[in-house]
Amino acid sequence: MVHEWLDRWREGRIGFHRPEAHPALVRYWPQLGVRAGTKVLVPLCGKSLDMRWLASHDHPVLGIELAEEAIEQFVAEGGGSVSRYRQGPFEVCRQGSVELWHGDFFHFHIDQAAEIGAFYDRAALIALPPATRQRYAFHLAQLTPPGARGLVVALTRAPGDEAAGPPFHVPAEEVRELFEPNFQLTHLEDDEAEGESGFRESIWAMVRRGPST
Repeated sequence: MVHEWLDRWREGRIGFHRPEAHPALVRYWPQLGVRAGTKVLVPLCGKSLDMRWLASHDHPVLGIELAEEAIEQFVAEGGGSVSRYRQGPFEVCRQGSVELWHGDFFHFHIDQAAEIGAFYDRAALIALPPATRQRYAFHLAQLTPPGARGLVVALTRAPGDEAAGPPFHVPAEEVRELFEPNFQLTHLEDDEAEGESGFRESIWAMVRRGPST
């Protein structure tokens, strides 16, 4: 799975990359009530322009990506000075208010996430096979403090095509099973995913539960 992801970037097979910010991010992020200045975690971020949209709306961004090609393309296409440094096992590339951490999301730990106050997942959950999604949901909960808000995009495939992927079929009942132990969920909409015939995207708002919720 990891090798397939890296091969896609090396070979330029990145049809999942959008040339603009995701409409659901633009539509729903302002409704979440995330304060300006809150740092947003973006797992498996690729070179998503959603990060630039968040940064333009006064949010520092911390993206985590395994493919070095994605990070280098993001900074090359963005222009502006770049600083590079190391944090534990991660090589970090910073451009403006966007930090890109090159490495495995599951190696990113709570002590490195001290400033995280929100999250956005357009392509992480649906990129992971079933056996890894439970681990992902638990790790995201570990990294986000009580009250942290975010958006998660899931995806469903046409009947008979559910086993294909990535991107993987993640129906509403699985989203609830994965996240409800640690997050309050609100299903916002189902919509056709542009350019992906037979796919439907489902958009979820989530709030990290506290000890008594």
